[in-house]
Amino acid sequence: MRLQNRLNQFQRLHFKTGSFPVQITVAELADIFCCSERHTRTLLTHFQDAGWIEWKSQAGRGKRASLCCLRTPEDLRGSYLQELLINGEHSAALQLSQLDPTHLNALLAPHLGGQWQEDAPTLRIPYYRPLQPLDPLTLTGRAEQHLAHTIHAGLTRYIPGNSAPQPDLAHHWQVSNNGKTWQFFLRSQLFWHNGEPLKTAQLMARFQQLKNSSRGKHNLASVTRLSQPHALCLQFDLDKPDYWLAHRFADLNCLLSHPEDPHIGAGPFRLTTFSPELVRLEQHTLYTLQHPYLAAIEFWITPQLFAQKNNVSCQHPVRIILGEQEELSRVKPVKRSTSLGFCYIAANLRRGVLNEAQARKIVSLIQRSGMLNNLPIDHDLVKSSKEMLPGWPIPLHDDADVLLPEKLTLLFHPPVEFELVAQALKERLAEEGCRLEVGYHAGRLWEDDTLLRSADLLLGDRLIGESPEASLENWLQQDPLWPGILRDEDYACQQQRLEVIQQIPQENRRSDELRDHFFKWMKSGIVTPLFNYQYQVSAPPRISGVQLTAWGWFDFCQAWVPPPLQDENA
Repeated sequence: MRLQNRLNQFQRLHFKTGSFPVQITVAELADIFCCSERHTRTLLTHFQDAGWIEWKSQAGRGKRASLCCLRTPEDLRGSYLQELLINGEHSAALQLSQLDPTHLNALLAPHLGGQWQEDAPTLRIPYYRPLQPLDPLTLTGRAEQHLAHTIHAGLTRYIPGNSAPQPDLAHHWQVSNNGKTWQFFLRSQLFWHNGEPLKTAQLMARFQQLKNSSRGKHNLASVTRLSQPHALCLQFDLDKPDYWLAHRFADLNCLLSHPEDPHIGAGPFRLTTFSPELVRLEQHTLYTLQHPYLAAIEFWITPQLFAQKNNVSCQHPVRIILGEQEELSRVKPVKRSTSLGFCYIAANLRRGVLNEAQARKIVSLIQRSGMLNNLPIDHDLVKSSKEMLPGWPIPLHDDADVLLPEKLTLLFHPPVEFELVAQALKERLAEEGCRLEVGYHAGRLWEDDTLLRSADLLLGDRLIGESPEASLENWLQQDPLWPGILRDEDYACQQQRLEVIQQIPQENRRSDELRDHFFKWMKSGIVTPLFNYQYQVSAPPRISGVQLTAWGWFDFCQAWVPPPLQDENA
């Protein structure tokens, strides 16, 4: 961007000369700009024509000239940014947003939240980091996963507050052959976001891609044959019953993007802009179900606004403010919930340094010391876990006489709260004569078997979706954590247990069996939830349709922004 480059060059100049007149040569300026003398003269002409500098040269090579900066880089960026925002050139504006957080916030605030642009309701969300490319099979971030469910459809889907899978691309499904044959009947008149009609053959091709992928294959492990009995029907033949199948098809890793382009979906919103500064989604006008009320959603990537805040956690609650600027004084929380997802500690018994009794003692030290309640974190944001899920209690341990190894290693990944937990645990274990070495893994998932084998203890977190039991079964099936930390006999036992559970038609019985399995692992000290996050969305009183999802975002398809209030004095 030419303007951006010129502003960067002017910033170099102002840094060297300040706002007072100086005597300087073109050669010295060329060193400042890191360019030729010829290009330096071009830059000076542009700066002077734009009113940024006053430049009085003298004839003769090497003669010193008079130069004075008439503007500051901050003022220039602010004025150009404001002009671009007013003209609707938001992506270009965000490229210029290299201002201090206070100045930047003052400029951006009137353009954020719920806005009406060209008679269409638009939601703009400031976000603290760049987003990952929105291919469902590569995503790890919570925001990206929420966006993927907004862009892509599945055969089934979840709606907030309902744990049962609901129709999506398929309007009905039926199960026969004692749970080994599943037929999903597709809606007619389905379209991809590029306007192309969605064909059953394309979905078959996409399912084949999923079956061959590392992250999608677990959901289709029991499928032996996929066929098309007629134009709008997909049939799945299984080698053994799997009564989680309709749940699996609503999972992130079974979202049905276009087989030739993973960024083209068939969900309620389509991706129209994806840049380091701006991600924009627009309503999919050919969507087959109820259309969203919002016309567009924009993520403005502005890490500068968050830079002044200490310990910004990548997993903190999403606190979105909806409404017009003049309403912000009346904003109040409208939705708040404690997430079912949790941060946990896991013991690597496969490594052979820890045994079950020692793992239980470590959990007991955490539970009975109250260390989680004494961490220097905002306790309005986190809450100590008492259950894995409602009705799934965490056992209390008491192994006071057990000696711990002289040395243990712990590995943690984001969020940042884990560093505080790790430090507190290190101090507590030192009192027991155990030296704890702490390492950090920057990824949000355990993807490296070598990494897992290097640690005795792991701190991680697990998102729980709208169907909690299905989320936890999926965790056991897909996460490399389990083959990485479980002994061979324990892992084989787990896989056999999961195979039995998936063949139980009754949902409540499947849930009970899964609860008993997790209770066994918690009782052994293999895994223990530590704390949950508090989710919150805020809005002015007149905003409606804010429906919190299980992942802490709100349902983009239900929220709406009313038109601007008319001037009563007009």
